[in-house]
Amino acid sequence: MRFFTKRKKDKELIKFLRYVLGCKPKNVFLYKQSLIHRSSTHSDGKGNKINNERLEYLGDTVLSTVVGHLLFQKYPYQGEGFLTEMRSKIVSRASLNKLAVKIGLNKLIEFSKDNCGKSISMDGDAFEALVGALYLDLGYKKTYRILTEKIFNIHLDIDSLESTDWNYKSKIIDWCQKNRKPVSFEVIEAIQIHGRKQYRVQVVIDGQPKESACEFSIKAADQLAAEKTYRKMLGE
Repeated sequence: MRFFTKRKKDKELIKFLRYVLGCKPKNVFLYKQSLIHRSSTHSDGKGNKINNERLEYLGDTVLSTVVGHLLFQKYPYQGEGFLTEMRSKIVSRASLNKLAVKIGLNKLIEFSKDNCGKSISMDGDAFEALVGALYLDLGYKKTYRILTEKIFNIHLDIDSLESTDWNYKSKIIDWCQKNRKPVSFEVIEAIQIHGRKQYRVQVVIDGQPKESACEFSIKAADQLAAEKTYRKMLGE
């Protein structure tokens, strides 16, 4: 029964890649790994952990580049501030969670209900990991085409995001002021990626570190970290 279940999941994954993404995978293992949440971590027999965290890290960077590329072409006369905010809206956890559900990726994630149940960021994390798998397997050009043609053009209304209230940093600040708690947004890491700096910002409330996020600008990282913190505080 266990073998049958595993084989069925493999078939579902191949079907998803072919019919939803229009993708002909070369290395299926990468895509399988992209769907293994840390709560269901495997071992390769050599003491190495197999889950989607490394692919998520890579996919986060690739996705940011793809979205930046797409917006640069879509809005040829808009300034950096507008493009940065739009990119942050698209790659926000809420947006990626919705995309994962729309394309059916959420149904393929392997996670342990005993360890944590389904966390609020699991679907979006798997989406980023999938992007990392696509990039490693097929390269940037095909990853860009798949994301723009098969996902964004079909499942994401970019134009409607322009009017979306997305300022989670202000929401966090307002909440802290009402509850008389000091809050700060601290840059805890700055790393160089392909000649550009990526910043990791952490929200600190009442001296306690909360959620963190990475982006190519401190402002965008502030917003992503604020969103993660805000949604976790409210249990969304």
